[in-house]
Amino acid sequence: MTSIDLPVPSLRSGTESVPTTDEKQTAKEFSSDQEVRWCPGCGDYAVLKAVQSFLPDLGLRRENIVFVSGIGCSSRFPYYLDTFGMHSIHGRAPSIATGIATAREDLSVWVVTGDGDALSIGGNHLIHALRRNVNMTILLFNNRIYGLTKGQYSPTSEVGKVTKSTPVGSVDHPFNPVSLALGAEGTFVARTIDSDRKHLTSVLAAAAAHRGTSFVEIYQNCPIFNDGAFDAIKDNETKEHAIIPLTHGQPITFGTRDEATGLGDKGLVRAASGGVEVVETAAVDAEQLLVHDAHNPDPSTAFAISRLTDAGYLNRSPIGIFRQVERPTYDDGARAQVTDAQAAVTGTPEERLTALIGAGDTWQVG
Repeated sequence: MTSIDLPVPSLRSGTESVPTTDEKQTAKEFSSDQEVRWCPGCGDYAVLKAVQSFLPDLGLRRENIVFVSGIGCSSRFPYYLDTFGMHSIHGRAPSIATGIATAREDLSVWVVTGDGDALSIGGNHLIHALRRNVNMTILLFNNRIYGLTKGQYSPTSEVGKVTKSTPVGSVDHPFNPVSLALGAEGTFVARTIDSDRKHLTSVLAAAAAHRGTSFVEIYQNCPIFNDGAFDAIKDNETKEHAIIPLTHGQPITFGTRDEATGLGDKGLVRAASGGVEVVETAAVDAEQLLVHDAHNPDPSTAFAISRLTDAGYLNRSPIGIFRQVERPTYDDGARAQVTDAQAAVTGTPEERLTALIGAGDTWQVG
């Protein structure tokens, strides 16, 4: 998989208002004294280690970092980090994080959630956080199953999935989390894999550097209730033909690589329908290959690329940063309004209180 190289100076741009430290920090300092309790082989372990190793690179004080989670296996995450954190309620982590980010500009706010937590009961909270562009980073662990409640189908399970709650197969059409985030006008939308440490870390770095809502879907294996769900993109014999790497400014190709050109034997081009389609690169001119533009303000092409992961099947799955654009953030706007309102008020505290109470419609009783 193609890695995403990021300029080091940009790493703190999304957290420029958060106090920093010049003291050298290590992953151990970001690890709590709590026993990590997930099933053996769970992909959550790999994500936790990547986050613990990555956080010191931000150069932020641990007391200025907050992790908020909802309910589910992934939501145990705050216990295992030596930062501030909150294990909140089912599906509501984005809303709680919105309040924290708006009230405390000096905090780096992260949300850890799962496909069940974020996309079922938490669906509205997720899309409105993305729409508002609140300054937070959302990590959605997608194992395509309910793990904590022991193996029921989730909003991302494929059609026909046989589980304890769907003994003859699910009839639900699954969500595509990246498509959902792009449809909600997310300003930073990415997908990565739990087992690819280098790619995961590079995407986390880009997400942290973004000011606004960063949404990162992480394909995460559940070895107990949905083992092998991501074999197509992890098996050495199939992954180069299943993973479509996205790198800004580069032609989108995959499959067997040509050593001379660096291009895969398959690529993406514009389809007559207006979307994108997969072609043999040898069958088209190089100019026809779609060049990935993550900074395009129009999310239409990114959305079309996300649809290549069809109905929950992963035979072809784009991986990387789909969209990375700038837009004013909700929390910055809310704080600006408060500052303007405070500046417009004059007089003694008593006079200001009287003016506030007397503002708008009033009634005299008696």
